[in-house]
This record gives sequence, structure tokens and C-alpha cells, in this order.
Amino acid sequence: MRIDIAPAAAERHAFAAVLRTVARGPSLSRPLRMDEAEAAMGMILADEVDPLQLGAFLLLLRFRGETAEELAGFVRAARTHLVNDRAVELDLDWPSYADSHRQLPYFLLAALLLARNGYRILLHGVAGEGPAATRHGLAALGLFPARSTTEAAAQVDATNLAYLPVEVVLPGLARLLMLKPVLGLRTFANSMARELNPFRAPCQIQGVFHPPYLELHRATQRLLGQPAAAVFKGGGGEGQRNPEKPCRVLEPGGGETLWPALTPGAGYPWRDEPLDCRHLAALWTGDVDDPAPVAAVTGTAAIALKLLERAPDVEQSQKLAERMWRERDRALPV
Repeated sequence: MRIDIAPAAAERHAFAAVLRTVARGPSLSRPLRMDEAEAAMGMILADEVDPLQLGAFLLLLRFRGETAEELAGFVRAARTHLVNDRAVELDLDWPSYADSHRQLPYFLLAALLLARNGYRILLHGVAGEGPAATRHGLAALGLFPARSTTEAAAQVDATNLAYLPVEVVLPGLARLLMLKPVLGLRTFANSMARELNPFRAPCQIQGVFHPPYLELHRATQRLLGQPAAAVFKGGGGEGQRNPEKPCRVLEPGGGETLWPALTPGAGYPWRDEPLDCRHLAALWTGDVDDPAPVAAVTGTAAIALKLLERAPDVEQSQKLAERMWRERDRALPV
């Protein structure tokens, strides 16, 4: 029996060709090429994919793992869908897409420290859950999300620092990220969002939770032509050093640097500390002084300083970050 598909129905199910490519079994399926991934993500962001197809695609790639070519293609498509009404000139792009923090976001203090020393930084990310989410940390420091790219540009011009929510700059990607409770797990959207770099900053901080993803992100950055980046295993999947351990930092060009532990064996209870973001403000103002969290701040800032070519090597970068911390303006942005 022949079944004729109406033109409208055929168009609606054009994404079936993508599924046939990636899901025809071990001998016939293959990863998407970069151009194919770009086209697939274009359809997803244009809302041209049936929910059943989208769920199948997300789960399939989660099961077998996305490739660097696929991630690069997804990012290229996403960049064409950005809600971008104002260009933002930046030094450093800093994604924050860990949606559940088990420790305080000390990297926010590192970003603030760099901004106070003249570096133009854009943080962007997902809302997150729990009391230590990035946006709660920002609020404790007197910083609030931009409501548009125009507002983000104005904030960077005024203070060298802005946070742009993903739902503002790319609502379609935000919808993909919100599927985690429905699917029960993260998807490639989390990795893709980290590489978005919406305003093409020349330098990028990239903290990754799972070590196998380090090389994946480096390869993706290389395909996207990212000039400079620091990719490392970050606390809770954020761009934040654990100062009690050595830190291996990868660069898109193939180089890597091993940063020594700053507080070896200190035994700070990172996973058991009270998740009260007011501690961030107290640390900045000097009302409290916790050596291990301070080392997390300066260690993270040092990686960024070397990336930004402010200091020539690991030792000098760390010394510069520590001096910046000692000499910081302790007034909060409130």
C-alpha cells in the first residue's frame, strides 16, 4: 500500500533526515558534519522540529556523546539566532551554565576583581537552582542581570562587567536547557551554551566538570576559530579553580599549562560549606578572611590574567592576582 505524504507534512518532518543520519544503527549511522549540525540546530531554533523528534535527537546524542564538529555547527547556528541589538566590545567571555552549585560561586569575585582592574567581561548563563546559583551570588554583590544586550553593553561600559541571561540573548537555547527536568538529564545544549561567546570576545574562560569534556571543548574552540581560551576542570562545572589541587589548563592551539596547588591539603569543606551568598560579599569587603576561598578567587583570576597576556607565566600571574586582591577597592557595586 502506498502512502502519500502531503507537502505540508513532508516539510514538517524534514528533521527526519537528521535522525536517519545519526540513528540508523551501529553500521549505518554517523555523526553530523559541521554544516549538517548547523542546519539541524537552525531547524530546532526556528521551531521547525516536532517535539518527538527533538526528544529523540537530544537523548541519542546524550547517549553516544556529541562530537566537536557537531558542537561547532550547533554554535554557529545559535549565533545567527542571537537577540543582539547592540555590539559589546569585550576582553573576556565567561559562561556560567552549571545549573546546581554545591559550593559558593567564588568565580564571581574573580570576575569582579578583573573588572575593577580594567578588563571588560561578559558573564552569561542559565538561572540555576538552589541558594548558591550564580544569579543569587550576583545579587549578593549588588550586581543584577541585564535585560537586553543594550543594557549589558551599558553595564560593561560603566563597570567593565555584565551578566546576560541566556533567555535574553537566545530564548531558543534557554528552552532547550529547560528540558532537563522533563528528560531527567542534561543534554548537549549545556556544552553548546558554554561555547556560545555571543559577542566573540577574544578570550574565554571555560570550566568543565567532567574531565573527558576538556578535549571536546578545546577541539570545538579550534573549529570555531576562538583566538584564546582556558579550559580546565572547574569547581562544580564553573570557571573556578579548586586551589587544593593542581589545575591542568588547555588552550585551543594545543598547548597546556599545569598550575600547582595553592593550598595543598588544606581540607576546606567545599561541598559542606554553608551556601549563603552573603559570604561572597563579606569576603570581598574583608569582613571575613577565609584563605582557601581567597585562593580560589586569586587562582581563578590568575588563569584569566595569563590568558589575557597580562603576565608571562604561572608564577607571575598568581603574584599579580594576589596583589590585585590585596589592593582591591573593597566597596561593593551596590
